[in-house]
Amino acid sequence: MPVTASSPWAVLVENRSAAERAARAEAAELRAQLAERDRSIVLLAEENAALRDRLDRMAEQLAELQRRLGQNSRNSSKPPSSEGYAKPSPRSRREVTDRPTGGQPGHEGRTLRQAGKPDERVIHRPGACVGCGALLADAPVTSTEARQIFDLPDIRLRVVEHVLEHRRCDCGQITMAAAPAGVAAPASYGPGLRGLAVYLLAAQHLPLARTAELLAELCGATVSQGTLAAWYAAAAAALEPFTQAVADQLAEAEVLGADETGARVAGGLAWIHALRTDRLTLYSVWPGRGTEAMTAAGVLPRLPPDTVLVHDCWAPYWTFPVTHAVCGAHLLRELTAAAEIDGQAGWAEGLDRLVCEINATTIAARAAGADRLAPRLLAGYRRRYDQYIAAGWAANPDHTPGTRGRRRRPAHVNLLDRLDGHRDEVLRFAADLRVPLTNNGSEQDVRPVKIRMKIAGCLRTMAGAEAFCRLRSYLSTARKQGQTGFTVLRMLADGTPWMPAQQMS
Repeated sequence: MPVTASSPWAVLVENRSAAERAARAEAAELRAQLAERDRSIVLLAEENAALRDRLDRMAEQLAELQRRLGQNSRNSSKPPSSEGYAKPSPRSRREVTDRPTGGQPGHEGRTLRQAGKPDERVIHRPGACVGCGALLADAPVTSTEARQIFDLPDIRLRVVEHVLEHRRCDCGQITMAAAPAGVAAPASYGPGLRGLAVYLLAAQHLPLARTAELLAELCGATVSQGTLAAWYAAAAAALEPFTQAVADQLAEAEVLGADETGARVAGGLAWIHALRTDRLTLYSVWPGRGTEAMTAAGVLPRLPPDTVLVHDCWAPYWTFPVTHAVCGAHLLRELTAAAEIDGQAGWAEGLDRLVCEINATTIAARAAGADRLAPRLLAGYRRRYDQYIAAGWAANPDHTPGTRGRRRRPAHVNLLDRLDGHRDEVLRFAADLRVPLTNNGSEQDVRPVKIRMKIAGCLRTMAGAEAFCRLRSYLSTARKQGQTGFTVLRMLADGTPWMPAQQMS
């Protein structure tokens, strides 16, 4: 039977086609919904990963901030003066012994003792007997008792007048007597006062105004601030031969230390660098802190490869082809900080104890006159050192030596990497008994820079900073060689600057 539009078969086919189209449309909509859901899942997964990453970073930042808040002079390089009233109780590394406290037998005391030849002697006589009241003017002296008072005399300027005679020769020529050195004006201050002024400015770090006030009140010398600044600059300028001599001797030293510290100069940040031995100190100032500044000082580029340079492991020092030694004091403070972190106490405290043990051994060896440790003893120390390094990496399985990931590594891992990568430099003090464990001498030599900033404020010009460095080099070197600051500054003001003794080879 033919199918017509009105036949039951036609209606059935049409209904079936409509159902299929509806089913296909519904399936397409479901597939679209599934695709949208999948995209949403992917987006949510990406967002979740980003949030987890951000959370991890925030956790790392929080840990770093907590680490910084926990820093003090015991577990970092922060100076004790920065801790205020929150300063922790000191913890000495000295071992407890059975020796009593105070001065030990053989220690030279500092008690004030009577002078053999006093400047003045005043005799006091009793007037009457305390028993019967009789006068004692003619009574015999049975004994005496001397008591001495050490005090300052009245301080005042002593004026010396130099009279220069003018004499006429038979030929009619008039000749004036030659003036002594330093006598160039009708009235001028002498080297004693000029030396004292520069001493107050350079050694005691007094500002110009307070120096002028002190000289006026103490000595009666009304010196202007401009005159004081001129004396200061002239003293520094006269030290060029001294500075060159110190640089030459440092270039010949077998072991020297280096350190640097920031200072406010001309309204900005500059860096004052110190190179030193136990007998020499040389300061220099530079706008930057890196290799360029160290090269400009003129010493490090001249050092031969066998010279030992002790420093705090800062990267620019490694650019110089010398024998390096890493400061143990910095490492011990960092090891103390590492030991306070969960899971790091084992290797950190072990290395701390080992370094202190080796240091005690080297001190005893030097006292006994040895120039090196026994090879077997040194090999044993190195083996124990290696074991602690291996334990450190085992405690930090997420990190590997010498590699840096996408994120910043924790401070204790950076320390572990340095201890691992610079084993010879860390143990240089054990292999070479000329080398100290610490670079504390250099830190002590840069301390006057901070004292200057606290007392007198910033250095206003770079020329003033350079003058400061020259004068501090002069004072520090002189003090190391047994000279007093005022004495050598008076010599400088008198035109005969003190020069450092040549080091014996």
